[in-house]
Amino acid sequence: MDYASWRSLPAMFFDVARGRGSRPFLWAKRERQYRALSWDEAADQVGRLARGLVALGIEPGDRVALVAENRPEWIVADLAIMTMGGVTVPAYVTNTVDDHRHILGNSGARAAIVSTTALAERLIPAAAQVPSVRAIVTMEPPGNATGGSLDIRSWEAVLALGAARPDDVADRVSQLASAQTACIIYTSGTGGVPKGVLLSHRNLIGNCRGAYHLLEMLGLGDEKFLSFLPLSHSYEHTAGMMFPISIGAEIYFAEGAETLAANLLEVRPTIMTAVPRLYETMHQRIRLAMEREQGLKRRLFEQAVASGRKRLDGVALSFGERLAEPLLEKLVRDKVRARFGGRLKAMVSGGAPLNPEIGSFFLALGVRLLQGYGQTEAAPVVCCNRPDKVKIDSVGPPLDGVEVRIAEDGEILVRGDNVMQGYWSDPEATARTLTDGWLHTGDIGALDADGYLRITDRKRDFIKNSGGDMIAPARVEGALTLTPEIAQAMVFGDRRPYLVAVIVPDPDFARRFTRDGKADLAALAGDGDMHKAMGEVVARVNQTLPTAERVRRFVIAHEPFSLANAQLTPTLKIRRHAIRAAYQSAFDTLYEGKGMAA
Repeated sequence: MDYASWRSLPAMFFDVARGRGSRPFLWAKRERQYRALSWDEAADQVGRLARGLVALGIEPGDRVALVAENRPEWIVADLAIMTMGGVTVPAYVTNTVDDHRHILGNSGARAAIVSTTALAERLIPAAAQVPSVRAIVTMEPPGNATGGSLDIRSWEAVLALGAARPDDVADRVSQLASAQTACIIYTSGTGGVPKGVLLSHRNLIGNCRGAYHLLEMLGLGDEKFLSFLPLSHSYEHTAGMMFPISIGAEIYFAEGAETLAANLLEVRPTIMTAVPRLYETMHQRIRLAMEREQGLKRRLFEQAVASGRKRLDGVALSFGERLAEPLLEKLVRDKVRARFGGRLKAMVSGGAPLNPEIGSFFLALGVRLLQGYGQTEAAPVVCCNRPDKVKIDSVGPPLDGVEVRIAEDGEILVRGDNVMQGYWSDPEATARTLTDGWLHTGDIGALDADGYLRITDRKRDFIKNSGGDMIAPARVEGALTLTPEIAQAMVFGDRRPYLVAVIVPDPDFARRFTRDGKADLAALAGDGDMHKAMGEVVARVNQTLPTAERVRRFVIAHEPFSLANAQLTPTLKIRRHAIRAAYQSAFDTLYEGKGMAA
């Protein structure tokens, strides 16, 4: 991998593509079968689309929005925009018309590329209200959306425009500099209005180089990645797209979250990036399946977890446990690994904190799970556990080329090629976040003797109760959601005498209190029997927590936290401000001594 000589992401792509030729690159489902786009075919489309955008009047430095689900055209479009010297502005497929209007207007986008009819019907009305937008490229028919004076062209038409122009791709790529802005990625906004993070070609290539040095001990070769997190998020954009491109890997696109388990068995990936929610869901499924088992099968499973955890803790196995290990490996661990396709070299967890109990559960069962840490402003990966030395309660040491230090107040500071250029059109926020080259992450943590970083919590998310206790809400929420009866939770209590919570029950638990077997939370939120049973669950969790961290009262959520109700970010982190707004009156009632006590 020639990371040192690649001056831009398109230079990296075309260099790798020349070496891979007709070999498969991007895989997507067509007519129920995975079909591939080769490296040669992708390179040809990138060149034609880049020249087509120039024909539409897009100039170097212009911002071009990209709104699409994960698909081969997403990667082609991103690379084409950068190839002609433009700046990609990815947007989430969950965005509303207002969201699109903000991002298009804030970035001053000159054009936008959109995939499906449903997405076009939200993007085009927003684009029509933003004077800077001139053209829209649609991968599929735009439906009934009207764009006024906008120049709306089909994907095929723009490719044809590009094919008719002289091939100047090599010249354009040679003029790209590593310090140029490659993309503006808008933060997902867990705390409010998103800001545009300026990331250069150097930022992303530096992150790819660090990832390569981390994972090369796995024996990187013909790798297969399964992509299911949104490519518009910096985590998947770098770890699930740019890094695989840099090592010449094949990228398969999952059909959706609901088909992920089936896609894992079809694709059998070798490396995969995921968020903790995936592991939480699979942990629940495996645990529930084992609870239904009796006799030898259940005992073998529990023994595999117990002996695996002893090894992780450095505790020597007894003679009998050592004798049983080959049997446990074959009858238990091989079957768990088979759920992930059977040939995973590693799964990298990022995007949110991973509960150490869940992490150690999978490690004990033979799934190599590497927890990492980062944020969009760091392109995004800062740290990750090494495959040869996993400390699952940490996020590992800094990547190659990244420096981390801890400020006097405990804040994590980061410096390196991966650190952003700043926030788009927001010099004040940039000055607050970047000081003397150091990125102030807003996270609290500590480095251990091996240089592994442990995250305590978000600096701004700390709860300070009226008694002066500082409480990390993620720790309490993690303890609650580790129980099989609770799917999601958010605690509240800043400047209040004690903690309260909004709790989303696990669907299987909720069904116990219905006659029709439907877990309708809106109908069950006031069910006395369910409240009583959930109170017992919360009381059980409270016994494991210090007094200040115990949840005294709670409400049952009217609906799960989701993308649809804007209570989750696209990487499935809870949006605290949105949940607080939805349940503020309920929280006030709890502090009046009403509501369910734990």
